[in-house]
Amino acid sequence: MKNIFYFLWMLFFVFSTNAQPILRHSAKADKWVDSVYQSLTPDQRIAQLMVMRESTIKDGKAYIYTDEIKKEIKEYNIGAICLFQGAPGVQATNINQFQQMAQTPLMVCMDVENGVGMRMPEVMKLPDQLTLGAVRKQEKLIKKVGEEIGRQCDRVGVNVAYAPVVDINNNPNNPIIGYRSFGENKRIVADYGVAIMKGIQSNNIMACAKHFPGHGDVDVDSHLALPIIHKSLAQLDTLELYPFKKMFKAGVGSVMIAHLFIPAIDSTPHLASSLSPKFVTDLLRKKMGFQGISFTDALEMKGVSKYFPGGEVAVKSLLAGNDMLCLPENIATSINKINAALKDGRLQWVNLEKSIKKVLYAKFNLGLNHLSNIDTANITVDLNRHVEKLRSEVAKYSLTVVKMQRKHLPSLNRKENIAYVALGADADNTISSQLKAQLGATIFNVPYASGKGVVNGILNKLKAGNFDKIIVGVHNYSKRPADNFDISKDAIVLANKIEEFDPNALLIDFGNPYAIKYFSGYANIIACYEDDGIFQQNAFQFLIGKTKAKGHLPVSVSSKMPVGTGIYTRCR
Repeated sequence: MKNIFYFLWMLFFVFSTNAQPILRHSAKADKWVDSVYQSLTPDQRIAQLMVMRESTIKDGKAYIYTDEIKKEIKEYNIGAICLFQGAPGVQATNINQFQQMAQTPLMVCMDVENGVGMRMPEVMKLPDQLTLGAVRKQEKLIKKVGEEIGRQCDRVGVNVAYAPVVDINNNPNNPIIGYRSFGENKRIVADYGVAIMKGIQSNNIMACAKHFPGHGDVDVDSHLALPIIHKSLAQLDTLELYPFKKMFKAGVGSVMIAHLFIPAIDSTPHLASSLSPKFVTDLLRKKMGFQGISFTDALEMKGVSKYFPGGEVAVKSLLAGNDMLCLPENIATSINKINAALKDGRLQWVNLEKSIKKVLYAKFNLGLNHLSNIDTANITVDLNRHVEKLRSEVAKYSLTVVKMQRKHLPSLNRKENIAYVALGADADNTISSQLKAQLGATIFNVPYASGKGVVNGILNKLKAGNFDKIIVGVHNYSKRPADNFDISKDAIVLANKIEEFDPNALLIDFGNPYAIKYFSGYANIIACYEDDGIFQQNAFQFLIGKTKAKGHLPVSVSSKMPVGTGIYTRCR
């Protein structure tokens, strides 16, 4: 009797804490799913598990996948598309055409970590997740960002939001996650991931937690090779898996499986986590109880395609226990390989049927059984409507005083002789223009291509200028750590020589906070995280004492500037 009670309690726990509302069953859903499934040929059923690329821009040039997608819809009845670069109106028009052609409604997916602007250049991006991670204890604000992502997805016809990233970025040399993560504090990553997810799914858009089991502690890009993580399951369980547990319990609809090699769990040579039953079936499904949809990361990525070419990667993905296969290199080859694996007994139809029906249930609950055309009128304006306000709000809450001598808290005025050195700037930007117009500051723009002669000339002018306050702004650098974030060595030398002759100088970093390590000698440092007019305007307001510093570092810059560092200030 005791054992029966325990079993029932565990069953209730699994289903209540891992509920997937987007996959719920009902009489209407059962009828629609069974009807659609029976109407499909075996190859069409297999194709329901394929997510194919749709893009109208590649490398800044027109590159049309549209005809390829139409062919794949007509010949194979593909299950989903993933939107990449393109104008909102063009992509929405294409989606309307695709859905009209499709025998089975298409699931439309998109990477939207900072909104649809991540893939649509005409739409302003929402703040990066690392910037959100700098916001201190504001889950309502983070959820608002998630709600806006969901609203944008709904407006442009996207049903599956590939977001949020819940990787813990605990490796500063990570070439692919970095600014895409909420940071290195596992609780903030989990809490903010759940907040974004709830915001997205409140719009009946399926969120997707990325990249299971955790892509944060790597120094290799899985687009190019297979990253190796030398950690035990116990170590992963304590850190990397923590946000995923929270996301699953909160009801995220789907998860994306990363291409990682973690020999402590599966030491099969070259077998990525995305292709391993030990990760997808044993760890994700059985141990962690996740019953939602699992997407592979892109199968065209070299982390897997290098070792399993010619459609074999699709077979491996299904053998692992995945539901949907993202961006297989060739759909015909993939289907042929899957059929061969069914014939030789490596794959079983009963398992494929579970995945196919799971996908169909998701489509029903996402409303794809009753589609209407996307209204393309004013679509770009609609998508941009709330972004600026949200960016401004996040800028105010994220600005971080990393280091500051109390007597040097800025409250600038026109009586002071101020110099602003804009590293990486070719011309005056928002903050330098404001400093010049309102405070009469002298501006020194220092493009990264500037040679030593220019740098030395500026240094001499600063020394001779008798300035009361020198401020150094770091602008226009890469978000990725390679080559010093593309900050030139001469610019770094200039900044540090300024600090040497003026220990009271202030440094403002407008980008990835990991770059602050190059300027760690400064006694006064502010992190602003992003480099547009909105974040620069907020920095100016702080300099004149009109706004507070409320943020904290989402990652560790050094042992003296650890994660969570941030001096709270008041308006002055």
